[in-house]
Amino acid sequence: VQVVESGGDSVQVGGSLRLSCAVSGLTNSWYCMGWFRQVPGKEREGVAWISSTNRLNYAASVKGRFTISKDNAKNTLYLQMNSLKSEDTAMYYCAAAVVSSSVINLCPVIKYIDWGQGTQVTVSS
Repeated sequence: VQVVESGGDSVQVGGSLRLSCAVSGLTNSWYCMGWFRQVPGKEREGVAWISSTNRLNYAASVKGRFTISKDNAKNTLYLQMNSLKSEDTAMYYCAAAVVSSSVINLCPVIKYIDWGQGTQVTVSS
């Protein structure tokens, strides 16, 4: 599976941004996809997840502000980010994983193997 992120930019506090992730090679019926972010010197953290069954999960820090979605016809994963805060500044990564049906509801905790190169989001006041 290959994933390529895009859409990162510099925005002001309170602004919005939509990230995209082009996915290729994901042919399995059971999979998880997610958005993660990392700030230099800190561990990468999960932001939002979506399963092939469209089950959604969000980190508490972004719930109500970010929305994850996917367009199967376009093989693209999205992250709509609203009401951006300075603490949302980070490199954002897209990831995908083929899973078994038994763990399809565990997208936030599974191990992701296929990662993109990241796209930078900078939120400033």
